[in-house]
Amino acid sequence: MASSKIAVIAGVGTGRGTGGAIARRFANAGYKVALLARNGQALQALSDSIKATGGLASPFPLSAYSHSEISLAFDSIKKEWPGDSIRVTIWNVGEGIFLPFLDITEEHLQKTVDTKQELDNQGSRGTLIVTGATASLRGNVITSAFASGKFALRALSQSLAKEYGKQNIHVSHVVIDGAIATDRKYAKDDNPDEVLHPEAIAEAYEFLTRQHRSAWTWELDLRPAHEKW
Repeated sequence: MASSKIAVIAGVGTGRGTGGAIARRFANAGYKVALLARNGQALQALSDSIKATGGLASPFPLSAYSHSEISLAFDSIKKEWPGDSIRVTIWNVGEGIFLPFLDITEEHLQKTVDTKQELDNQGSRGTLIVTGATASLRGNVITSAFASGKFALRALSQSLAKEYGKQNIHVSHVVIDGAIATDRKYAKDDNPDEVLHPEAIAEAYEFLTRQHRSAWTWELDLRPAHEKW
């Protein structure tokens, strides 16, 4: 399946949650999908799964989400698909640290922060989507480290939206408010209306890339029907 557009998904995890759903959604939409995560085995499995359904994907494993490794990954992506354009980049990386303030170490804080194209027919040169959380908007007990990182990421995405919007690059911040129905222990599988489904999140992300530049969304708040606000 030939394509001239690339979607970079950073933070794929095991491939069974939000990152994997986003990758499959964009592959189905005709993108070549670059998969970034620290779990090389899971990346390869997801890449093989996408290819088995007719999509195009390649794994780009990292040992850390550092500036140097991310830069090398983007160099590798360009070598993998020379002549194609990166049209979408999704930062779905997060480090869940929930500790009392006095128990937080410098290492914990570091983990929370390490984390020219033609216009398309919607008037965009590309889209950058950043995954946030409820902690992007308000702090709570034991969220000092987590909320600090998410607050900073939200402010960064807002600044980038104002700077790069003038260059027709769409930057969007997505607040995920609620548990996600993955294999993690906090998913509330007993009531499907209390969790966000990864496939539904992926649908919303793909929608953001199709917005016309005259009506771009900077912040999108996604929550399940039965979530307590």
